[in-house]
Amino acid sequence: MPTSIPHWIDGARREGTSGRTTPVTDSATGEVTGEVALASVEEVDAAVAAASAAFPGWRDTSLTKRTAVLFRFRELLNARKPELAAIITAEHGKVLDDALGEVSRGQEVVEYACGVPSLVRGGFTENASTSVDVHSVRQPLGPVAIISPFNFPAMVPMWFFPIAIATGNTVVLKPSEQDPSAALWIAELWKEAGLPDGVFNVAQGDKVAVDRLLEHPDIQSVSFVGSTAIARYVYETGTRHGKRVQALGGAKNHMIVLPDADLDLAADQAINSGFGSAGERCMAISAVVAVGGIGDDLVARISERAHTLRTGDGRKGCDMGPLISRTHRDRVASYVDAGEADGAKVVVDGRQVTPDGGEDGFWLGPTLLDHVQPHMSVYTDEIFGPVLSVLRADTYEEALALVNGNEYGNGTAIFTNDGGAARRFAHEVEVGMIGINVPIPVPMAYYSFGGWKNSLFGDSHAHGAEGVHFFTRGKVITSRWLDPSHGGLNLGFPQNA
Repeated sequence: MPTSIPHWIDGARREGTSGRTTPVTDSATGEVTGEVALASVEEVDAAVAAASAAFPGWRDTSLTKRTAVLFRFRELLNARKPELAAIITAEHGKVLDDALGEVSRGQEVVEYACGVPSLVRGGFTENASTSVDVHSVRQPLGPVAIISPFNFPAMVPMWFFPIAIATGNTVVLKPSEQDPSAALWIAELWKEAGLPDGVFNVAQGDKVAVDRLLEHPDIQSVSFVGSTAIARYVYETGTRHGKRVQALGGAKNHMIVLPDADLDLAADQAINSGFGSAGERCMAISAVVAVGGIGDDLVARISERAHTLRTGDGRKGCDMGPLISRTHRDRVASYVDAGEADGAKVVVDGRQVTPDGGEDGFWLGPTLLDHVQPHMSVYTDEIFGPVLSVLRADTYEEALALVNGNEYGNGTAIFTNDGGAARRFAHEVEVGMIGINVPIPVPMAYYSFGGWKNSLFGDSHAHGAEGVHFFTRGKVITSRWLDPSHGGLNLGFPQNA
């Protein structure tokens, strides 16, 4: 019997009242395991009202007490993250090791936020003018919204809410309706850590919930991760309603392999970054650019490794799990069909996979296409699945032009043993996150995550210093405390002296 998956509002589970639900499916079996409530406008308003009511008290809670709650949350998460990983695997489908890695990367941001006293520390200038002191502070915005995608139901929300909460804001999280249970588990952990009711709320839902958060007058900022089309919509709608918005969109991440590279290393990392989490990562490598005459050799090495991968239920020790839904699986497979029809060579065909999992699971095995051309849809579009395309380039300049000519600028990598070539690439490439012999250059929490071009809408990247600035606003206070010897009246314009 499918379980009911409710909202979390003002410190407690709250069953849906809209009368609308949608099924939650075990991707490895095709079985419907839950029915998640889809919020009405009124239910979103209730979540925002709880966040608004909790804001004054949490804003005025000392940094010492806020930090203590964050440390307790961090310790609880560290002790119980296998529970969260199991929830992610059951609803998303990624293998358990990958789910554990997701939680660990999210926990890095929690640990970064534990240092909030130093992150929001202002400046002070004594005697900026005669007997005049100036100091700066950073203060929270108020209730903020986070709209997260299906591919990282724990990590992506943790890119945002630890910093938002640490800096004194209150949160309404709208998780993906495809894997919503992780958000409820996190909400209950916050309560156990001592977070006051109303500071962290979960409004389950679909576009109705998204639109209400974007329009609600009490929501001060919106953080979003998802496809480029929706990111642009979120950015334009949110800013039109006067909100700060950071909307991280799609990607087409290239991995350039120069002739001097270690081809075994490059092949290993192409597999790891292309097929991990079934390619459902915004930082996945989806296009490998072989430079010079190494194409055939590199493809052979990638193909050999791809054939060793075991696709199946993520709870059974497989290498790669299913895709999130049947619809998405069929969409990804259609790109393989189109690439083959356009003349690409299907070297490894994931459409023919025999999985170690349920017959009704959403299976597509690792797929490798060679001789892909820039005009093919398998190259131009973000596929978001386990499809790795290999293109050929005669020179470094030609490979660089491919990357810089793409509409996306999220992540990229170069594999080479030439330090000069690597440094030149890092300087010349028009992408926000760059790996040198590192295929998935996701920054540590104390740096900021985000791309260029159509991979980001808004001025702020996630976490790191930019995340702190996004969730706070600055004040500068100029003060004069007069001593008994102060002068008399002077109607002249004040001047620095």
